[in-house]
Amino acid sequence: MSQGQSVLVVDDEKQNRVLLAELLAGDCRVILAKNGPQAIERAREQAPDLILLDVMMPDMSGYEVIQALQQDDATRQIPVIIISALDAPADEERGLDLGAVDYITKPFHPSIVRKRVRNHLQSVHRRNLLENLAKIDSLTEIANRRRYDEALESEWRRCARSGSPLSLGIIDVDHFKRYNDHLGHAAGDQILRQIAGRLSAFVRRPGDLIARYGGEEFVILLPNVEAGAAAGLGQEIRASIEALALPHPNSPVSRHVTISMGGITAIPNGGEVDPKFFKEADAALYAAKAEGRNRVFWRVG
Repeated sequence: MSQGQSVLVVDDEKQNRVLLAELLAGDCRVILAKNGPQAIERAREQAPDLILLDVMMPDMSGYEVIQALQQDDATRQIPVIIISALDAPADEERGLDLGAVDYITKPFHPSIVRKRVRNHLQSVHRRNLLENLAKIDSLTEIANRRRYDEALESEWRRCARSGSPLSLGIIDVDHFKRYNDHLGHAAGDQILRQIAGRLSAFVRRPGDLIARYGGEEFVILLPNVEAGAAAGLGQEIRASIEALALPHPNSPVSRHVTISMGGITAIPNGGEVDPKFFKEADAALYAAKAEGRNRVFWRVG
């Protein structure tokens, strides 16, 4: 287990919460909840890696908590271990049918609980590693389109709830086909890696994202950033890539590799991403290219 991982302990008996917290405190961060509603709230806010859940609690049973967790996109993937005094096979079967990954009966043996928690946290860690690898572009080692799609959906909903602006920029390497035709695809791949490395320096906040969208196109997602600030950042990015002074012997724009960027800023509305959002950014990119490339165009939706 790792101190970077967290476990939410849910039990209405303070003695049980304290016992489990002391048992696990040396191995991971422990979050405590004394009832069902509090457990759901803390699961949403803190996204623990694992939940230890009592069944018999007043007002809201552990079974009801599992059902509520399963109905929320933010919590349905969190594994749950039930720890309960209900030891009949039917009780265990019900808990597992609802989605629990394990069932431990009370009174429990501390060493067994600790080993089971360790095993499940290791499984979570391996799963997270595999999921993260699936969201990384193998060439540039930055986020790929799948990761971008997920982030866009998540940030769209979050900004829609808060009424905050969401900015999206699409970046295209100018005359990249000419570069590949003149110097070869291996050299082109190296250029994409260098550009990705420079773009990553502009990810300055937890919600910001740079991703390779495909080919020579990249995207930058900027939650809570107004159009003026986003366009200004776009100009910084454009100048930064040009300042790399990467030779482009076959570009009609410059002696060096340059980029064009188109962007859009809008306040999201509704739970589903509006397809026009990306189309507007793409249209701005087209306008930047039409005006001669090596420039930034930004729109307000």
